[in-house]
Order: sequence, then C-alpha cells, then structure tokens
Amino acid sequence: MPAQPRVGMVPLRFVTFQSLAMARMHTRRRGASGSDKPAADEPPEWSDVDEDAVEERVVELAEQGFDPSQIGMKLRDEGVQGTPIPNVKLATGKKVTTILEENDAAADVPEDLRNLLEKAVRLREHVEENGQDHQNRRALQNTESKIRRLVDYYRGDQVDEDFKYSYENAVDLLE
Repeated sequence: MPAQPRVGMVPLRFVTFQSLAMARMHTRRRGASGSDKPAADEPPEWSDVDEDAVEERVVELAEQGFDPSQIGMKLRDEGVQGTPIPNVKLATGKKVTTILEENDAAADVPEDLRNLLEKAVRLREHVEENGQDHQNRRALQNTESKIRRLVDYYRGDQVDEDFKYSYENAVDLLE
C-alpha cells in the first residue's frame, strides 16, 4: 500500500471537511455555517446611485449615531434616494469605515471592540448584583479574554499603545 499524505497525525484519507472546519473560540463546537455574499465586481444595474450621494448618506447616518454595520443595513433596506444599496464597497469603491475616516466621522473605538466592552460592562454589573450567577461569571471571563485579544490586535493603530483593559477603563472609554 502506498504511503498516504498526512495531516497532523491523521492519515489524509480520514480527514473530512467537517474535521477541518474552524471551531468557536470558547466552546468545543464547530462554527455555525452561514451564507456567503455573492461574488460581484460591480454593483447591480438596478442600484445606480451616485457615489457622492452614498458617501453623504453614510456620513449623515454616522452623525445620527449609527455604527458602520447599522449604516450598511440601513443603506441595504432604505437606500439612497429610494434606491437600495446592497454593497457600499461596490457602489463607492470604499468600505463604510474608510468613508467615515475620510470625513472625520469615524468612532474613536472600533465597533467590534465597543460592542464587547458594552457587553463586559453589562455582565460585570450583573455579576456584582448576583454573586452566585456562575454561568455569567464565566461569560464575563470569556468576554474579557476576547477584549484582550482585540486590544492586542488594534494596539498602536486604533487603540493607544499603553491601553490595558480594566472595568474602569471600559466605562471611561464608553462615556
């Protein structure tokens, strides 16, 4: 029998797609499947809106307090001048966050980090009130671990070099 190529210590003939699927961070389960965006190089014909109008609408929504993901959903659902925008990058050639940075409307903290900080503050307040809630105590530990990972990723670029996560720093950053 010819030698089989190996992946780790398992012969390749036993490796399935499911065994190579990426796992979730704090469980033993695999990640959930989801749909992919259609591959496209240009916006659809029915979505013919001026780039400047899209950029103005993005900045307007940001000034109203919407996050970049919420802006994308609003443009998808409501559109600009009544025409839906399925993909801002295809319509303008720029991502929503890039448009916001160019117009000095970007948030001081990245959206994913802000969402995790809000969740950690909520969990911390809950755990302080309900000391015996061990499940949410563990959820707080996992959330704080994710925050530390993201802070390391953004450090120096979008987060200060000397920033270190703590509950007090999170509350200050969110105000």
